Amino acid sequence: LAAGFDKSAEVYNQILKLGFGFVEVGTVTPRKQFGNEKPRIFRLEEDKAMINRLGFNNDGSNIIKKRIENNIPDGLLGINIGPNKDTKNMTDDFISCAEIFFPLGDYITINISSPNTEGLRDFHKSEILKVLLEKINDIREKSEFNKSFLLKISPDLQDEHIVEIINLITEYKINGVILTNTTEANRDSLLSSKKNEKGGLSGAPLKNISNEIIKKFYRELKGKIPIIGVGGIDSGESAYEKISAGASAIQLYTGMIYKGPSIVKDIKKELIDILKEKNYKNISDAIGSAHS
Repeated sequence: LAAGFDKSAEVYNQILKLGFGFVEVGTVTPRKQFGNEKPRIFRLEEDKAMINRLGFNNDGSNIIKKRIENNIPDGLLGINIGPNKDTKNMTDDFISCAEIFFPLGDYITINISSPNTEGLRDFHKSEILKVLLEKINDIREKSEFNKSFLLKISPDLQDEHIVEIINLITEYKINGVILTNTTEANRDSLLSSKKNEKGGLSGAPLKNISNEIIKKFYRELKGKIPIIGVGGIDSGESAYEKISAGASAIQLYTGMIYKGPSIVKDIKKELIDILKEKNYKNISDAIGSAHS
């Protein structure tokens, strides 16, 4: 399950029982945050999509830390971290959350890609991202916890920045990349009257956009680190498209809103049928197969 659903780490163990292999909670900020004014979530039913401008509403790092400590995860738990909206220094907020949650999560996701926090996507600029990753590495080196750091990327990234980001990911030994967050653009072909609401667009219209970004990163990364694919997954076929594009794992959120909690088991069954049809013995054999 992608971040954005269980924002304050309240139901991750129940979600794991639905068949998810891992759950990512958050985005968690250092201090409690109420997010943007309502209404802030919009269903675009004709497009099988959603637009949200939630704005990192969550209970804050201290409450969420205690909640996770008192409710040991029954499976793999990722913790997605970000800055408070009114912070004076976003980098300091990332570091504060990283230090708090590094002992707790199986992995920490550095969310630089939400469109709903002003200035956050500036971290896609190499000179700003470099400073953040240097400080993240300092935490890793001082800690006895062998945990992974992942970077969550925007689908609105320009091609010329992809190689720059991959170079930094490699240099600072980031353990994985999540492709992609929601998009601020790509509204022209939508049918819903709500298509111009401000916020991040998710669901079916994001599928091909994120697939193309995954392919670009996969070609450059050459298997050095895993890619988690997210965006428009609502079936075994759309899950397979992400995997064949180069994703080692996949996440969903909007698909579950439209198809309900049984979607995970349905996708698994459909994936098994696709693998048999293509004579793959293991899902790992299909990773990046669209490139061969």
